[in-house]
Amino acid sequence: MLITLRDVPAEADIISHQLLIRGGFIKRLAGGIYTYMPLLWRVIKKINFIVEEELSAKGCLQALLPQLQPSEIWEKSGRWKSYTEGEGIMFNLKDRQGKEFGLGPTHEEVITQIISQTIHSYKQLPINIFQIQTKFRDEIRPRFGLMRSREFIMKDAYSFHENEGNLQSTYSEMKNAYQNIFNKCGLDFVCVDADSGAIGGAASQEFMVTAESGEDLILISSDGKYGANQEKAVSIIEKGKLLELNKPSIIKTPNQKTIEELCNHNNFHPSQIIKVVFYLATCDDEKQYPVLVSIRGDQEVNDIKLLNEISQNLKQNVLDIKIISNEDIQNQNITNIPLGFIGPDLSDKLLSKAESWERKFIRISDNSIKDLKSFICGNNIKDEHKIFYNWDLINTQQLICDIRKAKPGDMCVHDKTQTLKECRGIEIGHIFQLGTKYSKSLNATFTNDEGIEEHFWMGCYGIGISRLAQAAVEQNHDDSGIIWPVSIAPFEVIIIIANMKNTEQTCLAEEIYQKLIKNRVDALLDDRDERAGIKFKDADLIGIPWRIVVGREASSGLFELHNRRTKTTESLDLNTVLKKLSEELNTKKL
Repeated sequence: MLITLRDVPAEADIISHQLLIRGGFIKRLAGGIYTYMPLLWRVIKKINFIVEEELSAKGCLQALLPQLQPSEIWEKSGRWKSYTEGEGIMFNLKDRQGKEFGLGPTHEEVITQIISQTIHSYKQLPINIFQIQTKFRDEIRPRFGLMRSREFIMKDAYSFHENEGNLQSTYSEMKNAYQNIFNKCGLDFVCVDADSGAIGGAASQEFMVTAESGEDLILISSDGKYGANQEKAVSIIEKGKLLELNKPSIIKTPNQKTIEELCNHNNFHPSQIIKVVFYLATCDDEKQYPVLVSIRGDQEVNDIKLLNEISQNLKQNVLDIKIISNEDIQNQNITNIPLGFIGPDLSDKLLSKAESWERKFIRISDNSIKDLKSFICGNNIKDEHKIFYNWDLINTQQLICDIRKAKPGDMCVHDKTQTLKECRGIEIGHIFQLGTKYSKSLNATFTNDEGIEEHFWMGCYGIGISRLAQAAVEQNHDDSGIIWPVSIAPFEVIIIIANMKNTEQTCLAEEIYQKLIKNRVDALLDDRDERAGIKFKDADLIGIPWRIVVGREASSGLFELHNRRTKTTESLDLNTVLKKLSEELNTKKL
């Protein structure tokens, strides 16, 4: 079944989404929900085969876990509320007895409970279980086809270990397996440090297909030895313009709330100013914590780093952080916090009348300001700033850490001669060192070699199978259509009959097709009663790597062999065509 579209569908924003719809690979059922048509399903099966082969070679065991998961295990891990309330991404429902369930976006809780009931001794470790499964995610705004859909296919694996060293060893093995998988899929990719997000854990890395349409911003060193998602990236800050040492004083700064306004009116440099941003953190215990963040005026706060630091400081899960507005302050019955003029030493006493906030600031400062000997900051009074101040005069307890957003042009931490450059990427894989986060919350233990019960050390490893298929299109296309890597193409060769009314051509095409099939070449015979030009355009659109044309020259023993990627066409006799395909596709002699 080959049904293609000539026009670009209105619903598709990026080229890969457009081409998958136009080529008849996917059909939209509802927002973020797609049918995988026969052509795409062949691609998915080939990706699955590569994944299964590589993971089995690493000693992983394949299983299939339930999609429907009881709320109780998610409540034990502390993730039920964050995944189901507010902007949570889990579809959830109640059965006829009123019990709550969720459709699994991920399976950490499920596998942890199963392993805790199955594995009891260190002698049974390590173990690594993987599945290829349909997952569900209640996206607020599904878009880009299979890139951000509400139902998708994913490979997820979970490893269990007796100690951290064994976990790190398997993590390294899985990283190698992922590199092999993506290389076999014919993709250009990078491996970058990443934030663990809602999954959690000590360390994680993402595998990204580089593409201009990618949703993630990646920072990579010039030599390629360092790479990180911007959420996680670290760098060496550029030296600022030092403010001279002078007598501390107060200056009037009417209506100068922003760094730009302050610099323009007073001839300051942003790097001489301490910018203080007032955040509110909401935790899963439903408490709200006011947070004062101090950072050099020419830098920006990385909200993901900040959220993680607040979570660590409070020793609980932070669901959300947001910058406070005047309206938020008024809603708390607080009237004397002058936004735009606050400093790091804003008094806790100002929170005494807050109606629902905790009444003490969490104070966090970025590394960019810790060595400033003289600086400018707000005076905590409307239209006033302090100048030539220092930390001895401010005298507040600050948590100092890296909460700065690294940016292109920054120096690399591993080599100051290298700078960071940016590119965009599509995440296709993510691996995590979970540690004991889930085994502790679900009380999953084993008996060690001394007969003592310990919590499992865990790893988690995901690949977006359906997302990978579309990412391959985003990276491999031209103006005519898709150019599939051979290893995951729906077919390796397409045979086109130029004139269906010519019996000789149809017979020769059928003969070639049978030879290819007999020798395990994945071939498609286009025997539609359409003009040759239409067939050529469709072949280019759906992106099959090799095309054999049985046309006018067939009667004299010549056939066209066309390479979709290089766009080269040769007129060859049949034996030469088959020999060349054998060499290119690494099949046995045809």
